[in-house]
Amino acid sequence: MKIENIKTLGELKKSGYISKSIKDELRSNLRDKIKSGNPTFEGVHGFENTVIPELERAILSRHNINLLGLRGQAKTRLARKMIELLDEYIPFVTGSEINDDPLQPISRFAKDIIEIKGDETPISWLHRSDRFFEKLATPDVTVADLIGDVDPIKAANLKLSYADDRVIHFGMIPRANRCIFVINELPDLQARIQVALFNILQEGDIQIRGFKLRMPLDMQFVFTANPEDYTNRGSIVTPLKDRIGSQILTHYPETIKIARTITEQEAKLDTAQSDMVYVPSLARDLLEQISFEARESEYIDNKSGVSARLSITALENLLSTAERRALKSGEDKTTLRLSDFMGIIPAITGKVELVYEGEQEGAAVVAQHLLGDAIHTFFPAYFPKIEKLEKLDEKTPYTDIIEWFFAESGFELLDDCSDEEYERILGSIVPLEVLIKKYQPQLEKEDKFFMKEFILWGLVEYKKLSKDRFSEGYQFKDIYGSFISKL
Repeated sequence: MKIENIKTLGELKKSGYISKSIKDELRSNLRDKIKSGNPTFEGVHGFENTVIPELERAILSRHNINLLGLRGQAKTRLARKMIELLDEYIPFVTGSEINDDPLQPISRFAKDIIEIKGDETPISWLHRSDRFFEKLATPDVTVADLIGDVDPIKAANLKLSYADDRVIHFGMIPRANRCIFVINELPDLQARIQVALFNILQEGDIQIRGFKLRMPLDMQFVFTANPEDYTNRGSIVTPLKDRIGSQILTHYPETIKIARTITEQEAKLDTAQSDMVYVPSLARDLLEQISFEARESEYIDNKSGVSARLSITALENLLSTAERRALKSGEDKTTLRLSDFMGIIPAITGKVELVYEGEQEGAAVVAQHLLGDAIHTFFPAYFPKIEKLEKLDEKTPYTDIIEWFFAESGFELLDDCSDEEYERILGSIVPLEVLIKKYQPQLEKEDKFFMKEFILWGLVEYKKLSKDRFSEGYQFKDIYGSFISKL
């Protein structure tokens, strides 16, 4: 007999069902997962040797948990993944507002109905997907919202005085009994509201308008917060921190490979879009490097963090930029260009908090600096390093390219030119082809023109060529010719 088909308390007792607290549930199921070698938090990348082991230890220790980290570090996702460690179904007294365990009732409603109906007490089953409650801490949250309050309408309908505990309307926390309850951005919760959580976390009782109810709520609390030195709206009060069993520090992806995995997993890309636009591997790496550069940039407040959502939305914008260009040109397929990266600027500007110097530069200019920094970082991994100081008349791997620009006075590359025109222009610079054959002989044919453009942007970043932006595209020139033309 399936447990969900058990409908009364008597049937539940006969089935041999044993009540477990939610923390024991999580612990037991985690033990089974670890023993079997199955991943415990599937789909969360980069935390395998840092955050996840600490989270597993906290669950095995039956702790309430505080996930502390900057924005976009998968704190809420980790909390939501915890429901996979719950039993699939648990029984509760039908009609109970607080999911009373039929074998261990704690509310007056459940105790009364069991006393009256005994083994005929009706029970229902709660699926684990319904055992997750989440509340974003905002300054307007009240004790009544979280804990509860006296309900005058209920008192009037039941003709009870305010001294009767049956007039209480339970808040979100009692209603989340036997569930995972997440409070996001805990420091934003007013200090007096945080104080209201003390007894729930430690003693298990709740107080509502003078009623002291001994209700041993069975809950798994998970809190999320930004580091306190960043959030200026408040902090976690010390006695509350003392009652939270484990505080776990999250972090951003530590490698480009992990960052790419997260971005490709989370980006919402249309199938037609993905089929239309070919994205070279170098382009994906550059996109991730922009976030890495932003976290180190002197223009950006590193205490606020740079969310992983920057790379996700930037990838979506990047493909949309190439898609729009191809549609305007009447082409069915296209390859991403480095100049398409200008389309990701709106995805960057809204996700970084600038310091004073950054505000002076302007968000869009800072975004362009980040792209330039990413190219500057990657260039030596593909081609010989360009030294700051070179001997006069010394021939370098880039001399032929620079001389081509000096002789040809440069060229213009329009944002919306057709693929045929784009390839014709870059193909006319013969030294680019020679450089790629020598230093990147294994390069895929589809990636060749993106790599040619990458070389040009790289030479600009290393001050060997100049690049000017105009309304419809870019102009690349020999740096000295550009300088002379301005005189």
